[in-house]
Amino acid sequence: MLLETIHSPNDVRKLSRDALPQLCKELREFLVRSVSETGGHLASNLGAVELTVAIHRVFDTERDRLVFDVGHQCYVHKILTGRREQFGSLRQLDGLSGFPKPRESVHDAFIAGHASNSVSAALGMAHARTLQKEDYSVLALIGDGALTGGLAYEGLNNAGASGEPLIVILNDNGMSISRNVGAIPRHLGRLRSKPAYYHFKKWYRSLFGRAPEKNALYRFNHGVKTWLKRTLWPGSTLFEDMGFTYLGPVDGHDLPRLCDVLTWARELHCPVLVHVNTVKGKGYPYAEKNPDKFHGISPFDPATGLVKKPSGASFSSVFGQTLADCAAQDGRVCAITAAMADGTGLTEFAKRYPDRFFDVGIAEGHGVTMSAGLAAQGMIPVFAVYSTFLQRGYDMLIHDVALEGLHVVLGVDRAGLVGADGETHHGCFDPLFLPGIPGFTVLCPSNFAELRHMLRQALFEISGPAAVRYPRGGEGAFQEDTSEESAVRLRKGGDVTLLAYGMLVNHVLEAAALLAEEGIEAEVVKLNRIAPLDAAVLRELCTAELLLAVEDAFGKGCVGQRAAAALAEGGQAPKRLILQNLGSTFAPEGSVAQLEQRFKLDAAGIAGAVREAMGHER
Repeated sequence: MLLETIHSPNDVRKLSRDALPQLCKELREFLVRSVSETGGHLASNLGAVELTVAIHRVFDTERDRLVFDVGHQCYVHKILTGRREQFGSLRQLDGLSGFPKPRESVHDAFIAGHASNSVSAALGMAHARTLQKEDYSVLALIGDGALTGGLAYEGLNNAGASGEPLIVILNDNGMSISRNVGAIPRHLGRLRSKPAYYHFKKWYRSLFGRAPEKNALYRFNHGVKTWLKRTLWPGSTLFEDMGFTYLGPVDGHDLPRLCDVLTWARELHCPVLVHVNTVKGKGYPYAEKNPDKFHGISPFDPATGLVKKPSGASFSSVFGQTLADCAAQDGRVCAITAAMADGTGLTEFAKRYPDRFFDVGIAEGHGVTMSAGLAAQGMIPVFAVYSTFLQRGYDMLIHDVALEGLHVVLGVDRAGLVGADGETHHGCFDPLFLPGIPGFTVLCPSNFAELRHMLRQALFEISGPAAVRYPRGGEGAFQEDTSEESAVRLRKGGDVTLLAYGMLVNHVLEAAALLAEEGIEAEVVKLNRIAPLDAAVLRELCTAELLLAVEDAFGKGCVGQRAAAALAEGGQAPKRLILQNLGSTFAPEGSVAQLEQRFKLDAAGIAGAVREAMGHER
């Protein structure tokens, strides 16, 4: 196979143009075969095959800097930069990351797990290059979805005005900035991507000297041209108004033309935006037909496109169904998502109540503030958002929601460790920052029954801002509904208090049972509400001198620290406090079970920590 001869981008550049279609074909076959075994982001990578090959034909990413936006489409890049043989470990514990990681390869310029930051990062690199008097290209590869994020426009606005040589590649696989209709845009697009156009443009500018903009005739001709272009092809002018030279749109699956246009973009030595149209899922019929399903997919059968282990009910689906039922009960209830309707379980809500469903795109900060506006006018907005993406709306939570005590409800999905997407996607910060915002109530269900009950509490019983946080996947063995209490003792014991919330309650109960077999009696205290903490109830429930708090969150400012402080303020400080959490370590890729074992958050790890603290040897 041709692909087996590719060990670095140098091998790609050595291939003849005639060999490139075969390389692209084999790349797609490899992607489908590999991702079907490990799971991952498939459709976006299938659509970016020719584009990625073209980039590596024209640029040297060992020196040139290629900044991905989000990084969902980086698999082909990784294959071509010497990591093909590692793809069996994709998104696995201690394996290959599903996103660009500089520590993984010199070809990965910048970490990319969240959207809309590529242009800003690339502009910083371009400035550094100029200040250091070095010579290399800087590229930002951004998808049309990421252009719904405000940071993208902050970067574009600054980059276009900077004059720095910088190439932004807009991989448009779903929507355009403005809709281009008819034959004239297609004709102009082809005209503007031909060598003769650029040679003529360069020659024409040279007629007016080094500063043609100061020549009245040039300004007049340029104004006429701009007016005609605005009239016939409005979509291109947004970027040109920002200061970019706009190239395209270019067929993202026409490899020779892509190579030519990228070469011309490099030679222009100014801010350039290359608009590339691609087909998400290209070359694999199941992904082309259902690109959303194959955006991020679990292991599947490549012959049928069916997921190998269909998932049952999940916290997300129960949340969505309960919210739809509540919307039927109260016409003020509405739902907001940031381009994650399916992932957050809101698909059914959107079908039943389309007038009360709002998808704001990849714009979490806007989603928070729009929710605040809805609440200010008497609606009950519910913003369903992954924990890792809620971080992007932190300022808005404080300034636009909490300051006025508005009744905005957050459905904080993917709370805690989430698995294969790794360090950029774990939801391990919200237990630290949400309780620190005055007026916020934060509820933590441990099972589906509690999620249903707590969501109703947040909607109809709490007056100010509230969050209900829940993990990815399904429920565990503990299925009792204890949600009426702020905290509850699930098991009595005088030797140690095990404190937990959410799904980790299952491991804590199992650990208590293991310890009981060894004569160690552990009481188990479950927090249903981590903000505000009920100090009086904690003092009543936490009776042992040793307190061990278990959390899949970071250590500084964690719930365990705040609980111990609340006990101390009441004169009941534990003689010893053990914080069993992530400490200061970003958790890598891997299954949730593997990561819990690594960080000793599983039953064995919790029981082991108690034995060590009590001087018991097993």
